[in-house]
Amino acid sequence: MVMDHEKQRARYVAGTEGAPPVPPPGGYRNARRPSSATLVQHPAVPGAIGTATAEPEAKRPANALGWVALITGILFALILLITLAAGGADVLYGVTMLALQLVVVAVIVGALFTRRGRTLGAIALAITLVVNVATVGGLGALQTSASGSYDGMKSDEQKHEEAYPGIKGTDSQDVLAQQSLEQVQAEAESLFADIRSRLTAEFGFEWVQVGDEDFRPERNGYGGESMLVEYTSASWATTQPVQDYRRKLDVMATIDDVVAEHGMSYLYSFNDESSGLDPTMIAKLYGSDDPREQHTWEYYAENYPDPLRFYANVYDLSNDPTGDFRTAREAQNARTGEPLEGLQLTVLASAVLSDADRDEFQKKLQEYPGFE
Repeated sequence: MVMDHEKQRARYVAGTEGAPPVPPPGGYRNARRPSSATLVQHPAVPGAIGTATAEPEAKRPANALGWVALITGILFALILLITLAAGGADVLYGVTMLALQLVVVAVIVGALFTRRGRTLGAIALAITLVVNVATVGGLGALQTSASGSYDGMKSDEQKHEEAYPGIKGTDSQDVLAQQSLEQVQAEAESLFADIRSRLTAEFGFEWVQVGDEDFRPERNGYGGESMLVEYTSASWATTQPVQDYRRKLDVMATIDDVVAEHGMSYLYSFNDESSGLDPTMIAKLYGSDDPREQHTWEYYAENYPDPLRFYANVYDLSNDPTGDFRTAREAQNARTGEPLEGLQLTVLASAVLSDADRDEFQKKLQEYPGFE
C-alpha cells in the first residue's frame, strides 16, 4: 500500500526538482473557502464623514464682488473700444482714463482674493489683460500713423492754424519781396556757369554734375506745412583733386571775385580762425585747426536779404592720416556718385515761394490777420 502511494506521488513530482510539494489528495485540512463571503468590518476612521455614495456638496453661487469685478471689466473694455472708434486716442493716455484703470484693477484683485468671487474675477482679469489702456492706445497709434489722421481731437482753431501758408516768426511780406523759387534757380545756374568758366580757364578743371534738385516743404510752426519750400540745387564738382594749399587759396580767390560780380557777400570761411569757432571744434569738423592740414575747406556766401546761400567745399584725401575721412567720402560717393575729392559747389535757399503759388499764398494770408 505504501509502495502504491509512493508510485503515485512519484508520477507527479518526477522532473520537478526544486518545486514545492503537491498537496495530498483532498487538499490540506481546513483549507477550503467559506461558502459565503464574509464582510470584514474595519473600525471607523475619525473625521471620515462621507462615503463614495454620498451626495456632492452643493456649489455655492459667486458673491457680489465677483459680479462687480466682471461687469466693471466689461464696461471698462467697452469704454476703451468706443473711445478708440471715435478717434480719441489722445484721451486714452489722460489722467482720468489711467485712474479708472487702476480702480478696475483694484476691484478685480479684490475679487480674486475671495473664494466665491475668484472665478468671475479671473474672467474679468483676462478681459482687462486683453483690452487695456496700453493695448488699445497702441492700436490707436498704429491706426493714426497708417491713416495720417492726427487731428481727431484738435479744435477748429488748431486746424485753422495748421493751414497757415507762411512760417511762424517769418514776415510774409518779406517772403513776397524776396527772390522767388524760380529766380533762385535761375541765379544758381548763372552763378555756377560763371564759376565753372573762370576756374576751367585758370586751372583747367573739368566738371561733373552731382545729384538732382531737391524741394522740401517748410513747416509753418503751427503743426502743418507752409506753402514755402527749402530748395537745394544739384551740385557741381571737379573731377580733379585740389590738394596744394596755395592752389586752394587761389581757387577761393577766383570764386570770391565771381560771387561779388553777382552781388553777393564776400566768401566767408568756416574752417579757419576767422569763423570764430573754437579751435577744438574746427579740428573736429575739418580734421585740424590748421588749414594746411585740413581734409575739408568750407566757404560760404549769401545775397541777403534774398534767400540764396552759396557753398564752396574742397575735399582733400591727402590730409587724412587715419583713413576715416576716406571711408566717409566713399560712403557719400556710393549714395550720390560724387567724386571722392576736389571742389564742390552747391546753392541752398530756405522759405522760398514759387511764382505759381504767389496768388494763392496772398489769398490765404487774408484769412490770418496778425499772423507772422
